[in-house]
Amino acid sequence: MKFGQAIEALKEGKKAARKGWNGKGIFLELQVPDTHSKMTHPYIYIDTTGLQTDNENAPKSRVPWLASQTDMLSEDWEVVE
Repeated sequence: MKFGQAIEALKEGKKAARKGWNGKGIFLELQVPDTHSKMTHPYIYIDTTGLQTDNENAPKSRVPWLASQTDMLSEDWEVVE
C-alpha cells in the first residue's frame, strides 16, 4: 500500500511497516497524547524493541520517527500485527 494509506491505518490504531525495511519486528505506531502526557499533539514513533537481528548492537527502542522521501514514495507499506 502507499504511504497515505499507511498513515490512515495508523490513525485507525493499527501498526504499519515497510516490507523493504531491514530486519523483522520493526513497525510504526501513532501516539495520541492523553491527560498525563507532556506532548500536546499526536506523533508517529518507530518501535524496534522486537527487532530480529544478528547484530547485538542494533538499537531496540521506541523513538519519534520522520519519513524520508523514499519512505513517502514507496508502495510497499503494510499493516502489521
